[in-house]
Amino acid sequence: MTLFEEHPLRQSLNDEVHSRPPIPLRGPTRISYLAFVHDSGSSDQEHHHLQQLARQLQIALPETAKGHLLLDAGDFRLKWERHNEFSSYTFLRDVDDAEPEDSAALLAVPAAWRKAIPGKLMVASNVAVLSAGKHPAEARAAQLADPDRSIIVTRFADGAGWLFTDFQIHDGFSRFTIIDDGLDRRQAGRNVQRILEIETYRMMALMAFPVAKAISKTLKAAEDELADLMDAMSQTAIANDERDILTRLTRLATEVEHAVARTTYRFGAAAAYYRLVQQRTAELREQRHAGYPNITDFIERRLAPAVNTCAAIARRQEELSARIARSSQLLRTRVDIALQQQNQELLGQMNRRAKLQLRLQETVEGLSVVAITYYASQLVNYMAKGAKYVIQPLTPEILTAITIPIIATAVALGMRRMRKALAAEESGGH
Repeated sequence: MTLFEEHPLRQSLNDEVHSRPPIPLRGPTRISYLAFVHDSGSSDQEHHHLQQLARQLQIALPETAKGHLLLDAGDFRLKWERHNEFSSYTFLRDVDDAEPEDSAALLAVPAAWRKAIPGKLMVASNVAVLSAGKHPAEARAAQLADPDRSIIVTRFADGAGWLFTDFQIHDGFSRFTIIDDGLDRRQAGRNVQRILEIETYRMMALMAFPVAKAISKTLKAAEDELADLMDAMSQTAIANDERDILTRLTRLATEVEHAVARTTYRFGAAAAYYRLVQQRTAELREQRHAGYPNITDFIERRLAPAVNTCAAIARRQEELSARIARSSQLLRTRVDIALQQQNQELLGQMNRRAKLQLRLQETVEGLSVVAITYYASQLVNYMAKGAKYVIQPLTPEILTAITIPIIATAVALGMRRMRKALAAEESGGH
């Protein structure tokens, strides 16, 4: 292998496929899960905060450069993962069947440290993994039957596990009860991770819903204004009014594009998170328990409408932006046509003025021939007077009269040749 030049990303890309594996469960377990949205550089503080925990527990300092780690503190295990928008902390504590079901793994974590976790809390869940021998699932399902409460009871992993939850927040935590009815260690870990990811991605997808509700009012106002501008554009016939409408359209386009720029990422993220929720739900391989909804039902009834609303608002934004662009282009075309008509009128006026100037020039040229002839004949007259004895029997007056037609003809021909030369030069330049 030393003979080959290795790509610098080869090892890291290969390790990425094997990173963040689920933690195998070793029997009855209590799990506390926290997800914190990054805020004001909180992701940069996580490294020092995790090292502080390691020092406090007197274990090896963790390396966080890869964005995930697993700490074994004896009393509990911690799995930390950093994602694009949030970081998750999964605390696991092995228990026996005598442990109260409502006990939380988070209580084993130093209180001061857990209270100082950087970021803003988005998801907090407690999971109790119980054995089917001590906690029969069918009996629990019968006890939970309550028409006034929406309880989710579902079997997953092809019936090897049971899940009980209501997706509600109680005392700051959502609660999940899992009964192991034949799960192996790794299978249990994978499905617990999927359930926690469904809860996390569900909340992250819903972050776009308040944005969609807020932007819908702005969109409605912009759509109404665009309709008013289109009505005004169909009725106006004055260029100044059209330019005013174009100015308002440009301002409206700026506002809409600003809204699109502010919300595109959030709406795109919501769609991506929703796809992850659907994928994780499908991977659970649920089996419906009669009389109870399962996770798929909950997602389709509660989450899908909100995500569809976000997608609809995103489409409305894009369509409104395209409509404004088309309207602006149409109005610009009208303004350009009006300007071209004005230019044609100006060119026509200039052409008429040029013709008048040409006629005046021709008139002036005729007068110029007369003037030049007059002055030239006077010169001949003066010369003839000086040589009157030489030109006898002609007199200066007779000689002057004879030269006048000759001079006039020569001047006229000279000016005609000059016009032809200028016209030829101008046509050659074009």
